[in-house]
Amino acid sequence: MTEQLYRTDPYLAEAEATVVAHTDDGGLILDRSIFYPNGGGQPGDCGAVIWEKGEVYVATAVKGEEGAVVLVPNEAQELPPVGAPVRQELDWDVRFAHMRMHTALHLLSVVIPLPVSGGAVGAGKGRLDFDMPEAPADKVALETALNELIARDLPVTEHWITDAELDANPDLVKTMSVSPPRGSGRIRLVRIGQGAEQVDLQPCGGTHVARTGEIGTARLGKIEKKGRQNRRVSLLLD
Repeated sequence: MTEQLYRTDPYLAEAEATVVAHTDDGGLILDRSIFYPNGGGQPGDCGAVIWEKGEVYVATAVKGEEGAVVLVPNEAQELPPVGAPVRQELDWDVRFAHMRMHTALHLLSVVIPLPVSGGAVGAGKGRLDFDMPEAPADKVALETALNELIARDLPVTEHWITDAELDANPDLVKTMSVSPPRGSGRIRLVRIGQGAEQVDLQPCGGTHVARTGEIGTARLGKIEKKGRQNRRVSLLLD
């Protein structure tokens, strides 16, 4: 299992590691990773892995077998050998854009309190699909409410519960299309706000900003009909 440094510190942009394996299709596995692997609607991170004799550009990261994080080069190239010490560097601008957007989408699910049927995190643009038979009557009011939540500069923290606790509280799961990862015996919840100021709590494995104020100004984009009861709401960040 790869040590998930992105989980313990999403602001970590550089870290040392050791190569533990190569995959058959040219991927690279390190003993510890700052690269978030594609999942939950959030793209895998990109960046570079640097070692004594060269550098590999990482186009994305994906989940491998038995908890491994596989770094995927942008093209076939020489990889650092197994056992080699390396330095991994994120494309921080892209990662931070994903963090801002992911947290903003959680807040979007607060101002539109309907079941979520899908979603995607992008750098500057994201979207959520809602079980929403009719389009919102007042788009401007939703955008205003979203930016008011962001401006409260609420803390974003994590909390862990057991599988059994989640089963006892099914309303925590907002996303209809993606089930929280199970198997480890515990599930990570992302909490926005604390105590009486808590506004959201839901299972999530992605990376987030530490406070909502880091998101900046949000704008609602198109609201598109994607089925009889499905509306896609796009979100843009300046």
